[in-house]
Amino acid sequence: MHDRAPFNTVRHFAINADDLDRARGFYERVFNWQFQAWGPPGFYMIETGGEPQGSLQGRRELVPGLRTVGFECSVGVENLTVTLDAVREAGGKIVMGPVTIPTVGDLAFVEDTEGNVVGVMQYAATYRP
Repeated sequence: MHDRAPFNTVRHFAINADDLDRARGFYERVFNWQFQAWGPPGFYMIETGGEPQGSLQGRRELVPGLRTVGFECSVGVENLTVTLDAVREAGGKIVMGPVTIPTVGDLAFVEDTEGNVVGVMQYAATYRP
């Protein structure tokens, strides 16, 4: 086990927004969350005072034609390839193949047997939130 969060737990959530300033203001006022610009333009890390770590980003489509709504969660996994194989074997689908986020790790999005989409992330050994 690592000194980071254990594998197969929710490690990250993202809030997708049409208006980043409006969404940021809402979460600052309601939950007193703090936001720090990080990475690409229009992307903020959220400091909630606990785990999991979160981000605020412009709305996107993981599946073409399907708006991403709700909180988008990612589960930290030890081995992304093994996890993607397990998804297929369990009747799920890969909806976005692996992409590397420099200094963070490799991320894919999968759909479960009920149509729910979740991220799976193999964090880089050197990644520290």
